[in-house]
Amino acid sequence: MSPGELPGPGPSERVHPRGRRNKQGIRIDPEAEAHHPPERAVLSALVKHEPGVLAEISGLFSRRQFNIESLTVGATTDDSLARMTIVIEEPRPGIDQAKKQLEKRIPVISVRELDSDAIQRELVIIKVNGDEPDKVNAITDMYNGQTLDAGPRTITVELTGNEQKINDAIDAYAQFGIRELARTGDAALSRGESPTAQVKQPNQAPTEAQVETEAISDD
Repeated sequence: MSPGELPGPGPSERVHPRGRRNKQGIRIDPEAEAHHPPERAVLSALVKHEPGVLAEISGLFSRRQFNIESLTVGATTDDSLARMTIVIEEPRPGIDQAKKQLEKRIPVISVRELDSDAIQRELVIIKVNGDEPDKVNAITDMYNGQTLDAGPRTITVELTGNEQKINDAIDAYAQFGIRELARTGDAALSRGESPTAQVKQPNQAPTEAQVETEAISDD
């Protein structure tokens, strides 16, 4: 060992940490580089029912470039609260990031990703050509729909159901020529006694107003 050298193994004998590193020598997290296939996730957010909330949430998702399939909002049992149901298709890290970003918003009281068995329903209004009314009516009956308007040239029907049922019905009506359709997007609630809004005490079933009170008191 030369004077001034520190004791220790030489460069060829040193143990090098496993894993890839970038040009700056910083270790690359394998999980961050892993390929995550897109998943469909249903997020239920309880928010303050006030002007600008919808624009703020939709703007957040737009800036973050999350792939939104549908976004619905409506009143709850509490006039001061509204429920947003947001369906996104993202890799798992993107879904987790979307939940974190929502939780940071001031108008958001609670966010929960619903289980795959959650109750999900969508409404669609379809206007088709009326050349074959009997066949159109047969398909409407098969999907438990309702005829809203029938004229000499067009028939307009209404259907409700889960996403698969709505997609199947649209495919069935396509043979008559679909002129227009309007879909609401999913509205969803958790199944059974499990509250859709996240609560601290899952054994209780508080009202949505109680959930809001708990969230404000924690601030």
